[in-house]
Amino acid sequence: MHTASSRPPLARRMLAEFIGTGMLVTVVVGSGIAAQRLSPNDVGLQLLENSLATALGLAVLILMLGPVSGAHLNPVVSLADWVLGRRRAGGLPTTDLGGYLAAQLSGGVAGTLLAGVMFDVAPAFSTHQRATPGQLIGEVVATAGLVLLIFALARTSTPSVTAAAVGAYIGAAYWFTSSTSFANPAVTVARIFTDTFAGIAPASAVPFILAQLVGASIGLGLLLVLQPTATRAAGRAVIPTEPETTPQEHS
Repeated sequence: MHTASSRPPLARRMLAEFIGTGMLVTVVVGSGIAAQRLSPNDVGLQLLENSLATALGLAVLILMLGPVSGAHLNPVVSLADWVLGRRRAGGLPTTDLGGYLAAQLSGGVAGTLLAGVMFDVAPAFSTHQRATPGQLIGEVVATAGLVLLIFALARTSTPSVTAAAVGAYIGAAYWFTSSTSFANPAVTVARIFTDTFAGIAPASAVPFILAQLVGASIGLGLLLVLQPTATRAAGRAVIPTEPETTPQEHS
């Protein structure tokens, strides 16, 4: 594994996380607005359009920004990477964690504002209430699956496979979870600021984020049970930026 000094500078990685999370939210919110306008009388079709755009956009962003920052684009992924790194050398350093989280949260809000500007929609607090018990369970399931998938594939798969798999999972989770799979605290906070198809009311955001943190913990627990050696992949989610040299860990 490369040493910490071989990582790109933190400022460059933070910029990648800011841009990536911002563009992810722009895709989510922008495609939601477009879907609402193009299919005003068919909520199912709106969800299909929104989920397809999100799945494709996420995969592209992972491939584009993974070599710079690991393309976490999600605070629970950064937190999970940090936790795994404490078990074994590597992972996201404690000194970098705060920068990643700040870049993701601020980038997400900027992405919402950008989508609004493009579609001539003024920013406004969402009135879309979502935090029912079923939807919170949906967020736990969605986030647990996402964390398990990312860190399991980080050790065994190529970057292109990982990007496609993560995009496919989120696209599918739009449909098989009652919450439509936010699975991302930065995206959740960002979607407070749009009163459109993609929005979430401020009162629903805190329970959603708590559910996501619970889901991330479950995903990490499952990872350590199913793949006890997966800690060797710490520092390589989503796209490996610090490749191992042993054949069985090469990706």
